[in-house]
Amino acid sequence: MEANTRSTGRLPAAFLTPGSSSFVDFLGAHQPDMLPGNRTLPAVKGAVELPHGTTIVAAAFPGGVVLAGDRRATMGNVIAQRDIEKVFPADEYSAVGIAGTAGLAVEMVKLFQLELEHYEKIEGATLSLEGKANRLSTMIRGNLGMALQGLAVVPLFAGYDTDREKGRIFSYDVTGGRSEEHGFAATGSGSVFARGSMKKLYKPDLTESQATTLVVQALYDAADDDSATGGPDLGRRIYPIVTVITDEGFRKLTEAESSEIVRAVHERRLELPDGPRAELL
Repeated sequence: MEANTRSTGRLPAAFLTPGSSSFVDFLGAHQPDMLPGNRTLPAVKGAVELPHGTTIVAAAFPGGVVLAGDRRATMGNVIAQRDIEKVFPADEYSAVGIAGTAGLAVEMVKLFQLELEHYEKIEGATLSLEGKANRLSTMIRGNLGMALQGLAVVPLFAGYDTDREKGRIFSYDVTGGRSEEHGFAATGSGSVFARGSMKKLYKPDLTESQATTLVVQALYDAADDDSATGGPDLGRRIYPIVTVITDEGFRKLTEAESSEIVRAVHERRLELPDGPRAELL
């Protein structure tokens, strides 16, 4: 499928044949071995330890959505990396947070970014947010063979729906099953603790500033109870990746902005180690 640049300079027929607006379908038809889920794994004995990303959280607020992730990657009981990035823009109005096998997850995100860009170039229009969520679901399903061998990827997808004019969140299982989450969501090893934290603190009328603080509080609680989730590392100046998606598009908080939120949360936790209290009634 490689371009012929030595003789006529013409592209191979694969590039000139009308077909689907999906780059994944194009790759599956002409070079299927390049898709992550189609690779054959070598036979191994025993468990193979690979770096895994852990906790991703999201929260919607009037006008947009916040998607954030901790920075730790683990390999068994070992910290493989302290400053991994797990939240990436998918396009101008959406983002993906990755949990699961880190190498495959990053590769899937890059392929997803290319998928959306390819569709826009072929069709001359962008996919709806629902369409983007469906495309990601198909890609996760294509990785089912790997997932059954222990190399699962379970992302969290969020974006601003320009048609409905609000932020939306989608979660997935390893088979590609998709669910729309309302208000907030979490995935990864610390998700049960992060979700419990947000369940008590979330309000539908949060401001953007309050929503960013909420996701940091949730990651702080997840790190408090899940060893695979990395809490804010003030000594190394490693803070959660926090992104905001509104009608103005995708924006990643700067290190200065993230550190300000983290330090405010940390200072308050010195007085209340278990975090803020929700009302009893």
